Amino acid sequence: MQPLSHDNADDLAADWRAGGFGLYVHWPFCASKCPYCDFNSHVSATVDQSRWLNAYRTEIRRLGEQTPGRVLGSIFFGGGTPSLMDPAVVAGIIDAARAAWGFANDIEITLEANPGSVERGRFAGYSDAGVNRLSMGVQALNDADLRRLGRLHSVAEARAAFDVARGVFRRVSFDLIYARQDQSRDAWAAELREALAMAVDHLSLYQLTVEPGTAFGARAAAGGLRGLPDDEVAADMYLETQDICAAAGMPAYEVSNHAAAGAESRHNLVYWRQGDWAAVGPGAHGRLTLQGQRWATEAPRPPGAWLSAVETAGSGEMPRVLLPADEQATEYLLMAMRLAEGADMARFQRLAGRPLSAEAVARMADMGMVEVSDGRLRATAQGRPILNAILRELA
Repeated sequence: MQPLSHDNADDLAADWRAGGFGLYVHWPFCASKCPYCDFNSHVSATVDQSRWLNAYRTEIRRLGEQTPGRVLGSIFFGGGTPSLMDPAVVAGIIDAARAAWGFANDIEITLEANPGSVERGRFAGYSDAGVNRLSMGVQALNDADLRRLGRLHSVAEARAAFDVARGVFRRVSFDLIYARQDQSRDAWAAELREALAMAVDHLSLYQLTVEPGTAFGARAAAGGLRGLPDDEVAADMYLETQDICAAAGMPAYEVSNHAAAGAESRHNLVYWRQGDWAAVGPGAHGRLTLQGQRWATEAPRPPGAWLSAVETAGSGEMPRVLLPADEQATEYLLMAMRLAEGADMARFQRLAGRPLSAEAVARMADMGMVEVSDGRLRATAQGRPILNAILRELA
């Protein structure tokens, strides 16, 4: 690869601006561990929330000093179960972020919530703290399947929580999991239509995946996880999901995310459009462009280790990893192709120092898997279910 010119180096240093700047806050605690979950979540009988708030403030202050002059477009409280946080802790984190960076006038502040009675009792407090978008982990509209998924709430509780949320927040999203045990295509289609009748402006719809290291993974390895739809049925469920949601005015803007026009998750678009995001909390991963170089950041996963590192060393970060331009290009392609808008081919070329393979693009286009228009490469409706195979060809 040829050495970068000064102009190209400047382009790379400013590349993150195409995706914007956000803050991810990881709350690692849950009331119980779901059997399908491979996120960094932990069950703890007691949590000193004021101590955790001080640690988050310390991390945000440190990262703010390293990224001066930026405008924050989004904050996302993920987990774990962030709706177990005291509203005062959420308010303190938002205040710390405001002090560290300027806020965009239309900043999106999302908090993930479970539909339990304890959590929904805090919704008004979160709104008062500055949260303006709620993402609710409903997961199923069937009580038997909720129990199978290890969820602590019922469908009635989920509906009650959703009604409360809709009265408090202008923007509300919720998640569902499909291709569950013994679930038929017709049953999923009926459940999805029920969800769309409830929905405000956004749905996240995930196919159940059995991950190693989870309770479901161990159960599957022992032959105990029966009744999962085969790959063909699961693929049919995916395709039917696209059709039903599009007909309801909530098409997929990303592989697993559907929204009414203008209601896309701005924070998640930071990831998929390869912006920069500061990340705080145990196990949190971030991307930061500093002095013209892009870095991957990561924090230790154990909550106690992270908290101790922040309190004793003033930083909860592990050593950063420098991302060369070609790795940035590959990462951009992998993320942007998940979006309905696709990848900017000129941006990929600036990052990689070379264009995408014209031969590979033409081959995929001839097969009806991708299309090119306005300088963007997109997966077609036919190609999206096999996106990983397409990306292997392109990358």
